[in-house]
Amino acid sequence: MIMSMDTSTLRAIFYRELSSYFVTPVAFIFIVIFLMMSGFFTFELGNFYFRGQADLEPFFSYHPWLYLFLIPAISMRIWAEERKTGSIELLLTLPVSTTEAVAGKFLAAWCFAGISLALTFPIWLTVNYLGEPDNGIILAAYLGSWLMAGAFLAIGCCLSAATRNQVIAFVLSVSVSLLFVLAGFSMVLSSFQGWLPSIIIDALAQLSFLTHFHSISRGVLDFRDIAFFIVFILCWLWATTVVIEIRKAG
Repeated sequence: MIMSMDTSTLRAIFYRELSSYFVTPVAFIFIVIFLMMSGFFTFELGNFYFRGQADLEPFFSYHPWLYLFLIPAISMRIWAEERKTGSIELLLTLPVSTTEAVAGKFLAAWCFAGISLALTFPIWLTVNYLGEPDNGIILAAYLGSWLMAGAFLAIGCCLSAATRNQVIAFVLSVSVSLLFVLAGFSMVLSSFQGWLPSIIIDALAQLSFLTHFHSISRGVLDFRDIAFFIVFILCWLWATTVVIEIRKAG
């Protein structure tokens, strides 16, 4: 299905969607909030200066919680707005496949999230000025953060396609994303012990974003962690395509 996509059509949708973020103040508001919250969590809650260590662990450790609320704010409009205004019918009558539309919109949102993440580079410069960090680990952590942002976005895209109300899409995205964040917590897993086999409990733990992100953020680029996020994204994008096709048929 992916191989049949027209790259020129995909690029057109990508550029159209990416530029639409900067037509309104929404993109700039999101970037400012993301940068401000990242700085607050890093320097105030993470005690960046008082730890005495040249690393960005306080910076990356709060990313899952930032993304939990900020990424759904991006994804809630991707399809819900199209359905509310009726422009989805116009889009799907064009010589554009559903797969191309889903992929183009997702990649644009993911690129926008990547731009927001890249604008945090001053903190990277700061830690290099103050000490001698392992920049390989920091680069791996940035990659893991971006992959995790894509996973949050994929969930939001699917749930945005399921409703025409952006507020409902936002609430659903936060709720479902929270499940995948908390799946690795011991207090959550302990509630299943005793009545579920250990193999299923271990499988639930492996669904946690934190499990895979923390591994990458420590500089361990395990193929299984990267593959988890990629497969997770593809599965939710496939689900998004199915939801749109059902809505179109109905």
